[in-house]
Amino acid sequence: MTGPTGSGKSTTMAAMLDYLNENDRRSVITIEDPIEFLHCDKKCIIMQRDLGDDTHSFNAALTHALRHDPDVIIVGEMLDLDTIGTAIMAAETGHSVMATLHTTDTPQTIDRIIDVFPHGQQRQIRLQVSQVIEAILSQALLPHIGGGRIAAFEIMLANSAVRNLIREEKIFELPSIMQLSSKDGMQTLNQALADLVIKRIVTIEEAVTKSSNPERLKKLVQSVSGASRL
Repeated sequence: MTGPTGSGKSTTMAAMLDYLNENDRRSVITIEDPIEFLHCDKKCIIMQRDLGDDTHSFNAALTHALRHDPDVIIVGEMLDLDTIGTAIMAAETGHSVMATLHTTDTPQTIDRIIDVFPHGQQRQIRLQVSQVIEAILSQALLPHIGGGRIAAFEIMLANSAVRNLIREEKIFELPSIMQLSSKDGMQTLNQALADLVIKRIVTIEEAVTKSSNPERLKKLVQSVSGASRL
């Protein structure tokens, strides 16, 4: 789960955990700084750990959490090499790992995970990431025309094509795969923003501020709606 500070990552993660809690029986450990949402056990058994009060670092808490053999581990933020490395190891050993990063899109997220490791390890880490990654959600928060705010999501799901691009260091091709895989549930952030503009949920001016490629966004809106005034 990625996005800039204040984009609502914690709220979305909490909603995902609440959905899991209501629909499946799992053992869940969260590591947070700070704990923003308290979760009562419903179908899941949820243990929440607070950085500072319960543990000194994300990595130490993550390493300790593995000894309890949880089904799901939620890491509030992957800040450093040790935490990212342990999270990858946890995923390789069969745990479902959910975490946040301060990145704005899918290619930047993959690059951040790989680049934190020394150059000599990056090829192996790239292979490991390609095997364990399941999805990346990149979130942006925009003012709703009718009041309030609404989230736009970039969604990448790790199919065979995505995993192959990660292995072959062709991260720059991921947006094309995502754009062409809408039937599988994927979309780029520009596609999500364009949809909100076309439905008159957000203004084009606000959408442009959240796009990494504003000209591409405008062309996408025009191609769908014929809004030549843009």
